[in-house]
Order: sequence, then structure tokens, then C-alpha cells
Amino acid sequence: QVQLVESGGGLVQAGGSLRLSCAASGRTNYVMAWFRQAPGKEREFVAGINWSGGSTVYADSVKGRFTISRDNAKNTMYLQMSSLKPEDTALYYCAARYYSLVVATSNEYHYWGQGTQVTVSS
Repeated sequence: QVQLVESGGGLVQAGGSLRLSCAASGRTNYVMAWFRQAPGKEREFVAGINWSGGSTVYADSVKGRFTISRDNAKNTMYLQMSSLKPEDTALYYCAARYYSLVVATSNEYHYWGQGTQVTVSS
């Protein structure tokens, strides 16, 4: 069993930066990922990282602006977000899956956090 708790969301102006954290408890040798969901839209993949951190995958919409990382000693995953845009406004979720491959499909993930809100003003 894994519990995931996100933090670090907030209100930021366009062009600004935020760092999200996802603290995991329990067994943590999972692939982890960030998803987001804006009002009226489907949940979408943002970025994922494997257990070692050697494999990362990003959505095209965030490539070059967001960086995913993890500190396994702290059981924590991060999402450094820079050059934020109003369209990045969403509820950001942390997710984990049993297997070793990073995938972008939400139903392939077995554990989810409650989400942290990111709002980018123009």
C-alpha cells in the first residue's frame, strides 16, 4: 500500500515558478508521475519518472519548462515548474504504479494523491 501527499501548489503570475512535492509512504519502489486536471477537462499526463530517476517522460506541453525528479532517500518526488502559463492552471495529482515503465495513461496508475491546486494568473 502506498499513500501519496502532494504539496507546494499556489497562486503565481504567468512566467513564474513553483515546485510541487509528493511525499510517499509505504512501499515506494514505483514509477511515479504527475497528472493534472483543469475544470471541465480530462485528467492529463504531465511527467513521469522511473524508480532510479534514469528515465523521465514529459508531455509536449511542458517540455523545456517542467522538470521531474525524485529523492528516494526522502521518499519524495518533485515537479519544478518554470515559465508558467495560465493554461497550466489545474489540480495537480501525484500517482504511482507497480511496474517499471513510465506510461502516460491514468488508468495504468494504482495509487493517487488528493491533489494540489496550481493557479497561474495572466
